[in-house]
Amino acid sequence: MIVILKQGITPQEKDKVRSFLSEKGFIVKEIVGQQDTVLGAVGKVSIDPRTVELMPGVSSVVPISKPYKLASREMKKEDTIVQVGKVKIGGNRVCVIAGPCAVESYDQVMTIAESVREAGAVMLRGGAFKPRTSPYAFQGLGEEGLKILRKAGDAFDMPITSEVVSPGDVGMMAEYVDMFQIGARNMQNFELLKEVGKTGMPVLLKRGLAATIEEWLMAAEYLMASGTDQVVLCERGIRTFEKATRNTLDCSAIPVVQKLTHLPVIGDPSHATGIRDMVAPMSLAIIASGASGVIVEVHNCPEKAFSDGPQSLYPSQFKKLVHDIQALCPVVGKSLEKIPRVLPESMKSKEEESVAPSNGVVVAFQGVRGAFSELAARRSFDEDAVMLACHSFADAFDAVSSGKAKYAVMPVENTLGGTVYDNLDLLAMHPELTVVGEQQVRVMHNLIVVPGAKMEDIKKVYSHPQGLQQCRAFLDKEMPDVERVPFFDTAGAVEYIARMNDKSIAAIAGAPAAHYYGMEILRQGIETDASNYTRFYILAREENAALFRSQSKPDKAAISFSVSDEPGALMDVLRTIADKGVNMTKLESRPIPGKPWEYLFFVELQLPEDLKVFEALSEEIQKKAVSFRVLGIYTSVIR
Repeated sequence: MIVILKQGITPQEKDKVRSFLSEKGFIVKEIVGQQDTVLGAVGKVSIDPRTVELMPGVSSVVPISKPYKLASREMKKEDTIVQVGKVKIGGNRVCVIAGPCAVESYDQVMTIAESVREAGAVMLRGGAFKPRTSPYAFQGLGEEGLKILRKAGDAFDMPITSEVVSPGDVGMMAEYVDMFQIGARNMQNFELLKEVGKTGMPVLLKRGLAATIEEWLMAAEYLMASGTDQVVLCERGIRTFEKATRNTLDCSAIPVVQKLTHLPVIGDPSHATGIRDMVAPMSLAIIASGASGVIVEVHNCPEKAFSDGPQSLYPSQFKKLVHDIQALCPVVGKSLEKIPRVLPESMKSKEEESVAPSNGVVVAFQGVRGAFSELAARRSFDEDAVMLACHSFADAFDAVSSGKAKYAVMPVENTLGGTVYDNLDLLAMHPELTVVGEQQVRVMHNLIVVPGAKMEDIKKVYSHPQGLQQCRAFLDKEMPDVERVPFFDTAGAVEYIARMNDKSIAAIAGAPAAHYYGMEILRQGIETDASNYTRFYILAREENAALFRSQSKPDKAAISFSVSDEPGALMDVLRTIADKGVNMTKLESRPIPGKPWEYLFFVELQLPEDLKVFEALSEEIQKKAVSFRVLGIYTSVIR
């Protein structure tokens, strides 16, 4: 059962309810949600729910209908974020786990670990105990393999995961791994599940060869009932009559599971297909299905691998796959998980620690809650980041400049609307700020109404003028007689209709705004052009930039400069960029305040592999320009 507690419940009342349930034989877990705090009570016993509902501090009691209780979405509405070392799996991120099928030698694992870390993997996988179909096949190096894997994880700052096959090995393996892996053959080895669950450590639970979704979730229930709530589900293909691939990848299971459980789900394209050339397209299919990541086999010399060589990617193939996944992330509304190459503690100063509240850094954005800018900010930072809504672009810049916020996420360009010139001008006016990252958000518009409203009820629709224009085809066809009312902000329009509580008015905005204000989405994806993206700069003071930049290797630079009023002055600077072999991706000009007919030029560049080339280019431009400034060196799409 789910015991929903009143918001004003006292600690004494909560303890009394918990003690009562425990004494009756229930396993009790407290879950703090965005709106309610609940106690989940599961067990073999049954009691009249009214005896609990009448206790002081209890709002209501809801029975759980699913056979899996702790794993059920009924128990916990919000998605669980599983923490493995510095890596988080679930929520709005995509986690890439990679490594060899089997640990073969120290040199082999270190070589692969270095290549996958550099390419963008955040966790290292490798088998030390290999359950094989044939008793004569390579069975793994055992504890010696775990020692090697641990050394590689420490050397390249990655948490490690490895498969456990025997209940007797759980205690020993807990000394080495950061996450246990339960293989498909052991999904219903209940004694093993109990032992692993008792550790309380994160667990990667693969779906059995012929397991139904309910059987899979019941296996997760064994883990959770035994003591761990950090479970990641892994779809790795099921056994069918088809022989063309090793297994049949069940991508349809991913969205189904996400509706049934709060646990994150990832996919294993290597074991699902068994064919190297199919791993990359199936990885993208897994992400497109809504999964929170992939676990991929990579080998530096697959043709000599001790096991599963034909399904292992070469390092170069894996690097391209990560880039493709990163490009897909904005389409599915997620970001690629990345972790710093250095320990965060070593980068923090006393000044930084004093700026951030205890529950996370403050991130400024322009607009009201639920705006696309807030969505970009949430994709760029962990869940514990505090969002600071600012009335104007200038207010957001000032918040970072003054130290009220550590970062700001500001739009700079839209694929349909073009450059956001206000923010380029503000960046020029704030030399103390620098660009530390970039995020992209696909702008998906929805028709949002008061709960219960129908299409025939709507007489007016509110949105930003661009939102109305971008949904013109839908409005012309589906709502030709409805009045279109311009509003200062898309999310602000949702806030307005929520406040008015009038079924005759609607708003056009993003899904986060509807969720935040408790409104209902009547029609999804009503924008005329689906290729509508907004690009955001992530800004910080220079003293706060190092840690953010350490999450990934910078590949882009933004600069600004002005030139003298003489023939060929601008061309001379642009020729210098070309002569250095540096690719220019954007060029804009803006009038300089107080200097009529003089202009400041903004340029974005692809950062050369050798930073010395960029340094030399900067020196050359500085000699030829009247003014010059590096606005930032950053990663093109962060996380």
